[in-house]
Amino acid sequence: MSLAQFSPETLSAARISPLPDSFFYIPNFISGEEESYILQKLPAKSWHTLHHRRLQAHPSTLAGKSHDVLLAAPLPPWLVSTPPILERFKDLGIFIGTKHGAPNHCLVNEYKPGEGIMPHEDGGAYSPVVATVSLGGMIVLDIYEKGQTGEDTQRPGTAPSDGDQRTSQKPKWRILQPPRSLLVTVDPAYTCTKHGIDNVEVDEDLGPETVANWELLEEEDRTTIQQNQGRSERSLRVSLTYRDVLKVNAVVGLGGRR
Repeated sequence: MSLAQFSPETLSAARISPLPDSFFYIPNFISGEEESYILQKLPAKSWHTLHHRRLQAHPSTLAGKSHDVLLAAPLPPWLVSTPPILERFKDLGIFIGTKHGAPNHCLVNEYKPGEGIMPHEDGGAYSPVVATVSLGGMIVLDIYEKGQTGEDTQRPGTAPSDGDQRTSQKPKWRILQPPRSLLVTVDPAYTCTKHGIDNVEVDEDLGPETVANWELLEEEDRTTIQQNQGRSERSLRVSLTYRDVLKVNAVVGLGGRR
């Protein structure tokens, strides 16, 4: 799929049909050159180290007593305009129904082989639309129906628990996310499921019967996995998770004083 073919109709055709409505997958959302450029632009001093991995929040982490308020500031150009990611979101109509009509926050997560995230939901600080661009290595996202696992709602503007404790529950569905691909989840997918990443070094048992977006993958990715007998060895992966924070405040002090 070429970058010039994006449209709301393209997004509709990208629906992951085995899953509940409102999961969408597009391969090659950005080019290899664009992927390299973004990875090179990640500011080294912006990483926040968790127990087993690290992340960045742009333009900042969320503030306020409930950690659900974004201090008004633009996203850096390398996340929105160079490459023109926001323009492509607009062409697809992804954020057209959200409060601000565009993402205003991006969480950058880094996953080394063996690192993951416990099943979680994103919480109510955002419009129920998430667009995630994958960079670097290939990874499997596990999808659970609510009630299938224990609740783990992340604090808005941060990240959920590290994946050092594996859930005993098997995911209901699995989505393969190769580098440069786009995954979009929209209400009700946002509100009726949880998602997580297993903390393994190799994703196994991958194929048309176990990967929900198998038919939407590039032929090259399917062939590689089949040649590796349904296995995908992980390498360093970085995800860009774009969302629209509902509460935006231009006031420096959020307690009502300027």
